[in-house]
Amino acid sequence: MTPALEAGALAMRYRRGWALRDCAFTLPAGRISALIGPNGAGKSTLMRIATGLLRPTGGAIRVLGEEPTHRGAHPGLAFLAQDKPLYKGFTVAEMLRAGEELNPTWDREYAHRLVREAGVPAHARIGTLSGGQRTRVALALALGRRPRLVLLDEPLADLDPVARQEVMQTLLAEVADTELTVLLSSHVIADLDGVCDHLVLLTDGRVRLHGDVDELLAGHRVLIGSRDLEPPPGVVEFRATGRQATVLARTGDVPGWDNNAPSLEELALGYLRSPKEAAA
Repeated sequence: MTPALEAGALAMRYRRGWALRDCAFTLPAGRISALIGPNGAGKSTLMRIATGLLRPTGGAIRVLGEEPTHRGAHPGLAFLAQDKPLYKGFTVAEMLRAGEELNPTWDREYAHRLVREAGVPAHARIGTLSGGQRTRVALALALGRRPRLVLLDEPLADLDPVARQEVMQTLLAEVADTELTVLLSSHVIADLDGVCDHLVLLTDGRVRLHGDVDELLAGHRVLIGSRDLEPPPGVVEFRATGRQATVLARTGDVPGWDNNAPSLEELALGYLRSPKEAAA
């Protein structure tokens, strides 16, 4: 099956410096992938290159098997930017009508159902909606196109915990029903645990870790024990408090230590806090 997104030696340089350098990964189709990294890691730049809004300085990216061109985004791709651009003077119904007029693959019934289920009044103007309501309308516009790949740049940032869970359930249902591929950027790593089955982790414009989440978690351990114990090979992060040490390592069970499987949040934070040389 053709990968949904594939980058090789991808690089992007701005006047202030490099946003992406030697960025390489493959995102399989039909997966929900977490794109994790600190501010300035290159997450938004990567998404904008995939849509064709930016042209990379070097390397290449393929979207659904094709390289982006100046003619616009791939017809099978939908992108929801972090600022969720919507016309504030439009009503919700008018915004959905615009989506229908601009997209030949528009699913009117589905888009309107997403808005109704979110409890957003169709007659309300976009400018009067809460941040969470605007997010739900923007998501309906993105999914209403019935894309094969959707890129979501920090879509959960202005949602309360209940709304975040509802959005994630919507994405899970869509992937299960249509084999949609989702690349989801978020700072709320705990919300991604149990939802995303693939991971791309960026720091300083480079891919530090990527792959199937279950395989990555199975290949790491959180080790707890005396700080006098010899750490195993493959240490990603070492932290000590008093006489106790906590180690994240690329390893199986290690004798003498209390061995624990990491959560997605523990794995991601370990790599984000660790030296750059600890890349896997």
